[in-house]
Amino acid sequence: MQKNYLILFLVFTFYSCKKTASPPPLPQVNSFYKSVITADDRKTITPEEARTYHVNKTYQYEYRTGNSGNYEYNYDVKGISSRGDSVCGNINVQGKYGAGILTSDTVAEVEINTEWISYGKLKATDKQGNEYHLIVK
Repeated sequence: MQKNYLILFLVFTFYSCKKTASPPPLPQVNSFYKSVITADDRKTITPEEARTYHVNKTYQYEYRTGNSGNYEYNYDVKGISSRGDSVCGNINVQGKYGAGILTSDTVAEVEINTEWISYGKLKATDKQGNEYHLIVK
């Protein structure tokens, strides 16, 4: 008799448990922050960035956009190439890395990727692997 109740209980439990649907996926957060800075970022300011556009002449950056903890800064830079040529240009930086455009007497425009190496000093490389040592103006 107890065996019958046990079987009945197991059958009841098995059929009464409903499978629950998986929870709906979380909505994607729309953000104007990009994970990688490109040289084209410095050419235009999007409407989202324009809302947080900030200029402060006390600091070396030309302007910044974004919110606290996630700023993107724009700098004028100058420096030398690995061949000894004098270069100057404009870059955008977010965190430790950035990108921009350099010009010199020998090169019209070259796109670079940058990395902070010290306060106000950056190391940059172009697509051909040429290296540049830059300082913020």
